[in-house]
Amino acid sequence: MRRCRACFVACSVTLLTTAFPLAAQKIEYVKVTPPTLEERLNRVADKNSEREQVLRELFEKAGCAQEQLVEQRVKGSRTANVICTLQGAEENSIVVGADYDKVSNGHGVVDNWSGASLLPSLFQGLKSKPRRLTFVFVGFTDEERGLVGSRFFAKQLGVEEQSKIRAMVNMDSLGLSDTKVWVTRADKALVQAAAGVAHFLNLPLAEVNVEKVGESDSRPFVDNKIPAIDFHSVTQETLPILHSGRDTISAIRLPEYENTYALLVAYLAYLDVTMRAGSSVPQSSNDH
Repeated sequence: MRRCRACFVACSVTLLTTAFPLAAQKIEYVKVTPPTLEERLNRVADKNSEREQVLRELFEKAGCAQEQLVEQRVKGSRTANVICTLQGAEENSIVVGADYDKVSNGHGVVDNWSGASLLPSLFQGLKSKPRRLTFVFVGFTDEERGLVGSRFFAKQLGVEEQSKIRAMVNMDSLGLSDTKVWVTRADKALVQAAAGVAHFLNLPLAEVNVEKVGESDSRPFVDNKIPAIDFHSVTQETLPILHSGRDTISAIRLPEYENTYALLVAYLAYLDVTMRAGSSVPQSSNDH
């Protein structure tokens, strides 16, 4: 998470709940095992160039290879955006992003190898079944230098390509606590869908807004009028861990991290089934 000068969380925690029913939806996905999540988390490297290479290797091991996996060279950066595409029946897409770079202080495990190393596991969870939407998983470079990778990615999108992106789902700084959503930044329908999935799976989800703390790679998409949602785990108590020597593996709470993965893989599968063609708004089961 790219830190701003103000160092406090913008609002108190609000539990997100909803009566949004999901039982009528047929949501199919496969969860990778907790040891796999932990193994990928432990592959963290101290140099950004090494993190880029490790992320590519993790995608390959998860089954994303050849033409599915590309490195997008980014102007002004020594490292690339790592992009894995899971082709669906439609060209309409969901971009799932997380930056993999770190600041010089600390090991950058929470911020943001926690999000980047989850990308291959989300891909692996969704690839087990044919998808309607195309999922584009992106490990963004140089978020800490001013969202360099995500701004470049968004700038390269043509008008038609941009119009096909139904949502951008961003992950930044996971595993410090139960899953949080930056609600004031997010598209309301995407938040409602996330709350519905969390409620159905009996997984915790809360609101913690962080606009006065930092920025994230969802910003260039929001600026382009693409619906977005940010998942994180930062609270006022855990915020000082970011960009410090305390940002190590020991800061990650594995049960909460695993719950975040369980929520996100189900959430993406749910969006694939329910998102209306030509719209960013997920359907409720009442629409069927």
